[in-house]
Amino acid sequence: MPILLFLIDTSASMNQRAYLGTSYLDIAKGAVEIFMKLRARDPASRGDRYMLVTFDEPPYCIKAGWKENHATFMNELKNLQASGLTTLGQALRSSFDLLNLNRLVSGIDNYGQGRNPFFLEPSILITITDGNKLTNTAGVQEELHLPLNSPLPGSELTKEPFRWDQRLFALVLRLPGAASAEPEQLGSVPTDESAITQMCEVTGGRSYCVRTQRMLNQCLESLVQKVQSGVVINFEKSGPDPAPIGEDGLVDSSRPINSFASQPWHSCHKLIYVRPNPKTGVPVGHWPIPESFWPDQNSPTLPPRTAHPVVRFSCVDCEPMVIDKLPFDKYELEPSPLTQYILERKSPHTCWQVFVSSSGKYSELGHPFGYLKASTTLTCVNLFVMPYNYPVLLPLLDDLFKVHKLKPNLKWRQAFDNYLKTMPPYYLLVCSFSHFVFLCLLMWVNC
Repeated sequence: MPILLFLIDTSASMNQRAYLGTSYLDIAKGAVEIFMKLRARDPASRGDRYMLVTFDEPPYCIKAGWKENHATFMNELKNLQASGLTTLGQALRSSFDLLNLNRLVSGIDNYGQGRNPFFLEPSILITITDGNKLTNTAGVQEELHLPLNSPLPGSELTKEPFRWDQRLFALVLRLPGAASAEPEQLGSVPTDESAITQMCEVTGGRSYCVRTQRMLNQCLESLVQKVQSGVVINFEKSGPDPAPIGEDGLVDSSRPINSFASQPWHSCHKLIYVRPNPKTGVPVGHWPIPESFWPDQNSPTLPPRTAHPVVRFSCVDCEPMVIDKLPFDKYELEPSPLTQYILERKSPHTCWQVFVSSSGKYSELGHPFGYLKASTTLTCVNLFVMPYNYPVLLPLLDDLFKVHKLKPNLKWRQAFDNYLKTMPPYYLLVCSFSHFVFLCLLMWVNC
């Protein structure tokens, strides 16, 4: 169920009139209605939940939250008035707190037990503002600051106020008071230069600098396409660049490897799409992305995590691994310089392993939990999520069935015990680990 939260600037400056003859606030209201009509074309929109927040002081800023229905949302939108200050930081904090209200109770963030991409509440936060100076009761603010304190229990477990399934977009209204005599330039809408732009990019979203009604409509069409089920991940290169690939698809050792110059694909901050199950409409998965620490049973508290996990990838070509007896998860990556680089290498039969630093007990980089691989048709790149340290586990399980016929010898049991020592203990709590536990039971019964 996508959550679509509109944060409307209700500061006094939103009363200014554009060349259309209407106020910025009326343009903002109209933009919300246009977005809803565009979104209604998609059959999946029937499960949408709309929320409305303004720049008023909390808790009065929440006009339509978890309890209010669609009729209340529309009525509150209609009755909005612009008379306050540009308290953007506080309004953003109130919006994120509203989205996060039930997360600790629902257990969706799974703190200390790995991050499950298939446990998510995909949320799009759309701010409509005029981009004027930030103000509060103390005066003008030069920078955007979100209050650090939050009344929500468990908020201290994430360093940022947002989560990996929440993205911020901003429509910054820059419509002039008089119509321009020059013809309108066609093309993509640029980002705005106001304080909110960086905040948008940090969450995996972006801002739009809106100068005409046509640009506004173009932005709304774009935003409707952004309503995707997925989570944002930081992909970071670890180790040297791969050897260049020649036109024949083979490694070209004659071309130099430039591992020291920073490239756009070395670090990408992008979405992975989490598709719902066609039969149930709910995402299904088996394996988590590991935590960036080894659990300490003697510690009274959990270390806070970043909203977006940092997934490191090694550019060493490996053979993709799967076996019949164990499930895996596959997520498509949002197009980025990284996906473009992998696809241009035209190597759909090799993969790059992925890691989370400090996830292992004895290794700084940790052990691989999956891999990045181009699709066989070279149309997209997928993240395969496997059991932790799968290059060790999968051959062991393969031997258990094919060589030992479920009657392992001492050497196999010792190798299996050594594997378990490298595996974070919370993997035993994963639902799909019942497959794994079942194998273990079979092993001990037959010993």
